[in-house]
Amino acid sequence: MPTLRIGDLAPDFEQASSIGPIRFHDWLGTHWGVLYSHPADFTPVCTTELGRTAQLKDAFAQRRVKVLALSVDPVDAHLKWIEDINRTQHTTVDFPILADADRKVSTLYDLIHPNASTTATVRSVFFIDPAKKIRATITYPASTGRNFAEILRVLDSLQLTDQHSVATPADWQDGQRVVILPSLQDPELIAQKFPQGHEAVTPYLRLTPQPGR
Repeated sequence: MPTLRIGDLAPDFEQASSIGPIRFHDWLGTHWGVLYSHPADFTPVCTTELGRTAQLKDAFAQRRVKVLALSVDPVDAHLKWIEDINRTQHTTVDFPILADADRKVSTLYDLIHPNASTTATVRSVFFIDPAKKIRATITYPASTGRNFAEILRVLDSLQLTDQHSVATPADWQDGQRVVILPSLQDPELIAQKFPQGHEAVTPYLRLTPQPGR
């Protein structure tokens, strides 16, 4: 299976989940999506990750993002695991967890890396836009838990840069200055798009307040 790349169409699938069968593209609808994988149920790092996702329910909703987790264990194991997650992480998991026992989705999304493990999935994150295109990916080894502040930061950057002719610089956080795209050179158009002005550090590095702030 070829590795999925940024700009590729996110593969569609139908698979069982903790809330019933999911046909991915229909379930996503017009929302952004985050699809992320877990090596197995009843594992410590995954328990904290799913708990953190549930705690961030409002943050994802504000960004019109649907979250879909994946583990290769069956639905009945997911339901028992969710009880543990809710109890230990003091939250309520109400987003779906795919039951990928047949490895169908893991294969589509290249989540099993044989040099790491021949059976367990790595910790991949796929950021998917409303057009069902993959916009970014992050992959961690099974031993490293995900940084959810970074997941939200990437979503903020993707959504902001889709709406405006900007990019986000290193370590950017929502509300900080952004970079005017080098392709934008017309002074009148720049003044129109960025009425708060900008700082030209160099001819190609031009910083401006975040649009809409």
